[in-house]
Amino acid sequence: MAICEVCGNDYDKSFEVVAAGQTHTFDSFECAIHKMAPICEHCGCKVVGHGIEVEGRFYCCAHCAKHAEGDVPVDDRVG
Repeated sequence: MAICEVCGNDYDKSFEVVAAGQTHTFDSFECAIHKMAPICEHCGCKVVGHGIEVEGRFYCCAHCAKHAEGDVPVDDRVG
């Protein structure tokens, strides 16, 4: 068993996520999202899906990016 680095739960179904060369241990996707998901620069929600990145700033959707960035052309990458 391994201990979740967010909530401290010692869980037999914990898992590891490797990002930027660092290994993180979590007991749930909820804890992984809490620790690792970027935060929308406009509305403050966690960016769980693809989101949008404009010059290093993250947004949850094109609506938030357009409100924050003004005249910068922004499109969702939804196909």
